[in-house]
Amino acid sequence: MATNCNHSFSDIQINYLGPVYGVEFVLALLGNGFAIWLLGVSKDRHAGIIFSLNLAVSDLLYALSLPLLVAYYVMKKNWTFGAALCKIERFLFNCNLYGSIFFITCISANRCLGIVYPFYARGRVESKHAKFVSLGVWILVASISSPVFFFSELEATSNGQECIGTARSINLSSYMPYSLFLAGFGCVLPFLITLLSYIGIARAVWKSHSLESREKMKVIYMVCIVIALYSISFLPYHILRNLNLYNRMSKPDCLWSRRIHSAFQLTRALVALNPCIHPLLYTAVMNNVRERLGCCQKNEISKSEEDCHL
Repeated sequence: MATNCNHSFSDIQINYLGPVYGVEFVLALLGNGFAIWLLGVSKDRHAGIIFSLNLAVSDLLYALSLPLLVAYYVMKKNWTFGAALCKIERFLFNCNLYGSIFFITCISANRCLGIVYPFYARGRVESKHAKFVSLGVWILVASISSPVFFFSELEATSNGQECIGTARSINLSSYMPYSLFLAGFGCVLPFLITLLSYIGIARAVWKSHSLESREKMKVIYMVCIVIALYSISFLPYHILRNLNLYNRMSKPDCLWSRRIHSAFQLTRALVALNPCIHPLLYTAVMNNVRERLGCCQKNEISKSEEDCHL
């Protein structure tokens, strides 16, 4: 790639990502800090609360790494924090990305069971099960993110040291299969589970006679927002990351490469925006609907099953 083409790529990152990450750090820190406090003091530690708490912890850990990236882009992509912190920052990014995806999937599947199959879920989906699943998610996410410690390196540039987020050019042929695996296993598969879960939720809510039309529309809107956020951040990020990697390997013309690279930077910012939205998205509407539809909460166990109208 020509030198002026490389320079234009750096300009996009320096001028765009630095300020965006700075704003997202403040929002994610405040939002997830409050969410952890709110969920942590909750006395009713059901599965949904446990999954949401783990999601908030994942988001907060990533938010704490953003100041390093802000400083990195302010210094015009000169990484002065050493190779170890470079690898740790990229590892935290992957852990948050796939931790968010898998915990969103857990939350979606749990709510689907609670709303679509309330009698089956009662007694079969308990807090202890959610804790074991959460531990498994953390182990899985750390495992699939660990190759980052090999691929992420410092590379000397005219401006100093660049912290490589994917892989150096000499390692692209090895990194590409790993990136495709992350796209399929870490994004597409959880997205399909999440999509099917919310389709089931939407159908159950729409058929329910215990909810008013306004409440039904509120849930439908929430389902649409969840799917839309997933579709405009996680999916485009993985598609454009692999297209950008392919361009680095095939080296097409500069204009096409710059367009793909610019779009990829936009999706990076959108992915980082998710930790700012999660505290609002997953603690609002759905719990009340679950109570109304399932009507099988602890304080209602003594009621007869005829009180439940689905």
